[in-house]
Amino acid sequence: MATRPGPLTEWPWQWMGNFKYLVLAPAAMHTAHRVATKGWGDLDPAYATMLPALLLRMIHNQIWISLSRYQTARRKNVIVDRSIEFEQVDRERSWDDQIIFNGLEFYLAYAMIPNVRLLPVWRTDGAIITVLLHMGPVEFLYYWFHRALHHHFLYSRYHSHHHASIVTEPITSVIHPFAEHVVYFMLFSIPTLTPIFMGCGSVLGVVLYIAYIDFMNNMGHCNFELVPKWIFKAFPPLKYLMYTPSFHSLHHTQFRTNYSLFMPFYDYMYNTMDKSSDELYERSLKVTDETPDLVHLTHMTTLQSTYHLRIGIASIASKPSDNPVWYSWMIWPVAWLSMVLTWVYGSSAFVIERLQMKKFKMQTWGIPRYNFQYGINWERESINSLIEKAILDADERGVKVLSLGLLNQAKSLNRSGELFIQKYPKLRVRLVDGSGLATAVVLKSIPLGTKKVFLSGSISKVAHATAIALCEKGVQVVMNQKKEYDMLKSGLPEGRTVYLKFSSKDIPQIWIGDNIDDKQQEMAPKGTVFVPTSQFPLKKIRKDCTYLSTPAMKIPETMENVHTCENWLPRRVMSAWRIAGILHALEGWDMHECGDNMIDIEKAWSAAIKHGFVPLTTS
Repeated sequence: MATRPGPLTEWPWQWMGNFKYLVLAPAAMHTAHRVATKGWGDLDPAYATMLPALLLRMIHNQIWISLSRYQTARRKNVIVDRSIEFEQVDRERSWDDQIIFNGLEFYLAYAMIPNVRLLPVWRTDGAIITVLLHMGPVEFLYYWFHRALHHHFLYSRYHSHHHASIVTEPITSVIHPFAEHVVYFMLFSIPTLTPIFMGCGSVLGVVLYIAYIDFMNNMGHCNFELVPKWIFKAFPPLKYLMYTPSFHSLHHTQFRTNYSLFMPFYDYMYNTMDKSSDELYERSLKVTDETPDLVHLTHMTTLQSTYHLRIGIASIASKPSDNPVWYSWMIWPVAWLSMVLTWVYGSSAFVIERLQMKKFKMQTWGIPRYNFQYGINWERESINSLIEKAILDADERGVKVLSLGLLNQAKSLNRSGELFIQKYPKLRVRLVDGSGLATAVVLKSIPLGTKKVFLSGSISKVAHATAIALCEKGVQVVMNQKKEYDMLKSGLPEGRTVYLKFSSKDIPQIWIGDNIDDKQQEMAPKGTVFVPTSQFPLKKIRKDCTYLSTPAMKIPETMENVHTCENWLPRRVMSAWRIAGILHALEGWDMHECGDNMIDIEKAWSAAIKHGFVPLTTS
């Protein structure tokens, strides 16, 4: 919201939330009825184009959004090196409001202006008039309207909402109060409606003009420079006819310069051109990929996790992945197609996000595979090759630590990374599976005064270490699986085996373990507390039991650029395995935490607290 919201700030359908698209339902139903009763042949070009044009605008904008976020995650030609937080994501999640608004305007124009029904597909003379009207009245009127918006009266009531985003993204371009969009519609109606009233308008003329506005809006609000220098060298006057992302970025950082819409010649004419525009443009083109101190290597989980990526839909990624949006079923074909494409063409890890903690730089890389693919035997060699390639790439770039997330550290896959340590004994980058801190978090999650716990499910490295640590503290660990019981007993010190008990009847109310299935959960007594030792959450089937989070901690305030949720975890909460990699790099620990190697549990916990990480639960 603006600092002092004025009249017509909110969109008329804001109260509808995610159901706002229902305002277009009458138009869609009218189209369906018209086709059903009169057939497709009754649709004129203008009417037939309206709904597809709205859909194409959504796709066009999403392509820009994903491209921009991918580039800024790599820090490729970044203009403003500052962070984006959840507040900006929440403010900009309504970027599609203006498309809905335009859709209603198109249908209204079709109903009220008879000439629209007679529009041909293309008229060259109408297109030329549209171009001239944009270069003249639209750019001139926008420039002065924009300057007026920066007057303290209008700025505080309207335009400050847009300028709350210092670091811009493509969607920032359309984040304005409703009243501003009404004025913009009136401005952009000049080049679209004038040719229609003159009798030389065309369907493509309108569609291409709107596509031009979207293209320039999205490009200008990218936080990376993408306009090559050779374009201006080949045609020098172009610098007066086309702005660049760095040019408009200065408007968001300096506020009182670079007011032009898309063509900067009015800034030159009225001496409001920022003097550092050329310098920033040159500097932004020279910036290259950065070398992070830490890389966290993860992968997609379910098909829906495609939307949950930072480069996907930010409003979805800003919420835990187990909190799906109602319309996800409508876009599942995109997720399915994405899975097929990554399976076929995904030949290397890709950058998902970039974080910073003071001067410490972190990146998250994703292996282009999904959970179900890790369970396919013939895929294991391919997945291991992708992980190996990412490790070698990180090593070559001088990354200090690479932490293995989710199934990238599966014992059946690469023995928590030990496979790569054996293959490359001179590896400089330290591989971390995070088991030491994960074990510490599990131990701290068990309620104080607990005398007995039940160890269920498969026995992972963390579950094994947790059970041994509990026995050494004098807490009895009960198991009902003979094979796992014998294996665990053999690893206990002689004086502590008494605390390990094999029983199918003595079932306490504190359960720990991985992959505790439905049948096992049904055995648990009422009031049981389930403490996961896995990176994946337990399926909650008991309403009379308590399910704790997977091992995780709240991150410190000094960690910046955090505006997505890590899988199913809440905002600004990070898995223990990922935090372990951060601690490993911050502390400069010179060891691989892979295979059977594990950092001292108390050492890991003390380091986490020291650096500002906070436990989710207190024992």
